Amino acid sequence: MSGAAKILVVGPLGVGKTTLIGTVSEIEPLSTEASMTRAGVRVDPYAGDSGKKTTTVALDFGRLTIDGDLVLYLFGTPGQQRFLPAWRDLAKGALGALALVDSRDLAASFDALDNLEDLDLPFAVAVNVFPAGPRYDADDIRTALDLLPGTPLVTCDARDRSSSIRALIALARHLIHVATESS
Repeated sequence: MSGAAKILVVGPLGVGKTTLIGTVSEIEPLSTEASMTRAGVRVDPYAGDSGKKTTTVALDFGRLTIDGDLVLYLFGTPGQQRFLPAWRDLAKGALGALALVDSRDLAASFDALDNLEDLDLPFAVAVNVFPAGPRYDADDIRTALDLLPGTPLVTCDARDRSSSIRALIALARHLIHVATESS
């Protein structure tokens, strides 16, 4: 497979979108991080626990080449619903999305997943592993998130390059499958 693909990395505030893009990007990633305000800390219950001091206010951007032929242009979306208009603009031209999920708060992912479904954008779900986060069976996560049977579900550690690349490869395989089925 060769070519280029625009891919969104979506999820709630603090799930690891910026971290994942920074971990896998072969270029210096573009990041629009701003200091967390008191309002942001109230929205992100883990900000104080993790030492999180910044949040994405526009987008993150990185690039990853897979097998020397396929270039993924990664666009990370802001996690707060108030940035939904920017989120929808970023989705234009995207082939699919990797939806990051935090097992400590599965319900926080509902908005991002709903947005992907509204846009009819194919996606894979990656449960980002946090050190103190609970571990759930894949079937329980599928049920909690109401995922369709064909939606890929993987675990990853956004801080680990190979783990994050495996999640993106699962998405790429899903996109190829979706494209093959529709033709």
